[in-house]
Amino acid sequence: MTFRFAAPLLALAALTACGDGAGNTSAPAGSVAAVAAPAGQDWTQTVSKTADGGYVMGNPNASLKLVEYGSRTCPTCGAFGQNATRPLEENYIKSGKVSYEFRDFLVHAPDLGVALLGQCAGEGPFFGILEQMFVEQPQFLTKLETVPNDFQQRLQSLTPAQQATAWVDYLGYVDFVKQRGLTEAQARQCLTDPKKIEALAKVSEVAMKEKDVTGTPTFILNGKKLDVATWPQVESALKNAGA
Repeated sequence: MTFRFAAPLLALAALTACGDGAGNTSAPAGSVAAVAAPAGQDWTQTVSKTADGGYVMGNPNASLKLVEYGSRTCPTCGAFGQNATRPLEENYIKSGKVSYEFRDFLVHAPDLGVALLGQCAGEGPFFGILEQMFVEQPQFLTKLETVPNDFQQRLQSLTPAQQATAWVDYLGYVDFVKQRGLTEAQARQCLTDPKKIEALAKVSEVAMKEKDVTGTPTFILNGKKLDVATWPQVESALKNAGA
């Protein structure tokens, strides 16, 4: 499989892959029982990588399994991350009723490098880094509005790994992760790891071919795709499913 990351950058506001929607599932509100976390912990401390290439937080046997396919440079995903993280964790994941899995979906040109850095530190710091990427997303998106033409032209001759590195250097994401526990050597090793690049590309390919994912954010609850994009819409779907 091949992903072309050197295409000219599209205006973020015009990208149809980043959008909104609304939808519901139906079950008696509050019908899902809470499940206690292991002694001395809460479910937000339980994080693991999944066979589908995502990272899941919460009770692995939760009755409600929420999956998000998201892009770390998608403004709609950023708004969800900024608004949803705390209430989702405090009101739903900690109860053991809901698990939340994030799968990186490559939409925009910089996504490969940003996702590689977001996953580089492993399971424990994954969701903390994801949240902070969304909180600080606006400052990175500002840089995307003024990408020099010569930079985009130079990308055309680079490999995907070289493009990924060029984008995160231009946007400042290497410095971002260095402030959050990674060394520069670790970051650059992740950016050039062919297995990690292939694995990320495969997640997006499978999502498009088998999961009917056409843009971000895409939410799936217990295997059913939801027509939602905002936290109030997702919370409504969780409540309607019994959370």
